[in-house]
Amino acid sequence: MRLFRAVRDRLARAALRLLVDKPSPRLHLMKVGSEACGWTVPASLITEGSVCYCVGAGEDISFDLALIDRCGCPVYGFDPTPRAKLHVERVAKNNPKYHFAGIGLWTADVPMKFYAPRNPAHVSHSITNLQHTANFFVADCRRLSSLMRSLGHNHIDLLKLDVEGAEYGVLESILADELRVDVICVEFDQPAPLRRTWKMIAALNESGYRAVYAERWNWTFVHERMM
Repeated sequence: MRLFRAVRDRLARAALRLLVDKPSPRLHLMKVGSEACGWTVPASLITEGSVCYCVGAGEDISFDLALIDRCGCPVYGFDPTPRAKLHVERVAKNNPKYHFAGIGLWTADVPMKFYAPRNPAHVSHSITNLQHTANFFVADCRRLSSLMRSLGHNHIDLLKLDVEGAEYGVLESILADELRVDVICVEFDQPAPLRRTWKMIAALNESGYRAVYAERWNWTFVHERMM
């Protein structure tokens, strides 16, 4: 069964990679952050004046901090997981450009259950209960449009989503609200039907987003107005 899942996963990723466009060299794609938790981003589009939201901190915010170090821009981090809060407190407490809130991102401003991973050594919890577990905690969540209003932002230069299955609802809300988000880095967490991921990428394409990079289930999209 494990071999079957691995083969299915590889075939699904190969099929989806057909949707990745050849990026323009002027985007200057580069890996930012640690090897395990870094993301490939268009460095030419992120400057000191950029607004970056990183949703899903876990216990590695090397990407968030590298954006600050490389670009000098403020980064807004969000994660309600208790261990994530402790990690951020430990490594970024005194960083004036890192702004953290222990809340989740969802399709509405409501409290939601976050279900634990099967392996207690893992940190990430899931609103959609990806791993079908019983234990959970409850945390406040915000719709992105509402969160942006409260922070005084009318656009986001870069949005990173590592939200354990909630990415589909969040992305749909972004498109429905016609938010200006220039770059989206998103992990399509598994398991998920290939058709669902394909449809989500197609919806992003229809709204002007172009996939410029994909590594396993981590995808980087850039809106065509920035190309």
